Amino acid sequence: MDKQMKMHYMNRIDEKLSDLPWFVTEFIDSRKRKLSPTTLLNYCHDYIIFFDWLVAENFTEDSRKNIKLATLEKLTIREVENFLSFLEYQLGNAKLTINRKLSSLKSLFDYLQNKAETNDLKPYIQRNVMAKMDLNVIKESQETIANRIDGKILREDDFESFRQFIAHDFGEINKENKRIFNFHQFNRERDTAIVSLILGSGLRLSEVAGINIEDLDMNKALVRVIRKGNKEQYVYFSKQALLDLENYLQIRESRYIPEKNESFLFIAASIGRKGKSRRLTQRSIEKLIEKYASAFGKPALTVHSLRHSFATRYHLENNDVPRLKNQLGHSSIQTTMIYTHLTDEEMRKAVNNMDK
Repeated sequence: MDKQMKMHYMNRIDEKLSDLPWFVTEFIDSRKRKLSPTTLLNYCHDYIIFFDWLVAENFTEDSRKNIKLATLEKLTIREVENFLSFLEYQLGNAKLTINRKLSSLKSLFDYLQNKAETNDLKPYIQRNVMAKMDLNVIKESQETIANRIDGKILREDDFESFRQFIAHDFGEINKENKRIFNFHQFNRERDTAIVSLILGSGLRLSEVAGINIEDLDMNKALVRVIRKGNKEQYVYFSKQALLDLENYLQIRESRYIPEKNESFLFIAASIGRKGKSRRLTQRSIEKLIEKYASAFGKPALTVHSLRHSFATRYHLENNDVPRLKNQLGHSSIQTTMIYTHLTDEEMRKAVNNMDK
C-alpha cells in the first residue's frame, strides 16, 4: 500500500474515530504500527455497530461517542450473546463474519483490561466479558471448502474466454447502448490488464489496487506488492498478463492523463471536463468484475474467485504446493492445501482418459 492510499485509509479511520469513545481512539493508535489501515478501519466499523446496539438497547442513555468504560465492564455474557444474535438474525451476518466482529471486540477489551493503565497504574476495566465469549465453531473440512469454491471459479478455456469477453465481446454485445459501449472502449485495455494480472498471478484485491508503476519489473514479469502483515514480496505474473499490461501502459498516460506525481498503475476514468485522475479503488475493481462476470454468465465470479482460479490452475499444472503458497502469500501451507482438493475432479478425468 503506497503512501497516498495509506493516507486515504487513515483519514477515513480518523473520521470514524471522531464519533467513537476516547478509549477506542487510544486502542486504535496503539495498533497502528502492527496492523494494516484496512484492518483498523474494519475494527472501527465493528465498534460502531456494537456501540450503536448498546445505545439502541438502552445500556446507556447517551450517544455512541460518550459510552463509558463502566458500561462495558458491567456487560453480562447473556447480553453479549444477545448482541451476537442481533448480528446473525437482524443483520444477517454469517458465522465467519460474526467471529471476525467478536475478535475485534476481544482485541479492544483485552487492551482495556491488560494493556491500558490509568495514572495510578490500574487497568481501565477490571472485568472482561469478551474473554468469556467463544467464537463460533466452523466445522468445515478442506474438501467442504474446496467444494464451495469449486462452482465459483474459471477453468481451462474459461480463462481466455473471460479475458476475450472483457477485451472485445462486452463492447460488441452493447453496441446499441452508446454510453456503455463508449465507456467500455475507453477502459477495456485497463480492465483486461486487471483481470489478466489476477488470473496470471493470484494477487489479492488490495494488492492489485495498491500497485504503482515503479512496482512493475516488465523485463522479469515481476510486481512488488505489500502482503498481509505489511510484508514486501515480489510476485511473478504470466506472459499473457505481461502482454495485457504492456497494451494498457501504452495508452495509460494519453487516455487517463495522470499528474506527474501520480504513479498508481490502475487509474479511474475522470468524471466531467475538470475531473482529475485518481487511483482505481478496491470497490471500483470489485464492481467492474461484477459487471463483466454477470454479462459473461457467471455472476458468482468475484475478484477473490479469480484468485482461486489462478491457484487451482497452477496446482493442476505444477503440483507444487510450497511454491504456490509463496505465490499466494499464504502464512500457512494448510490454507494452500485447499487447492489439492479442488483438482480432484481433474485428476479423475485424467486417469479415465488413459483408457481411451
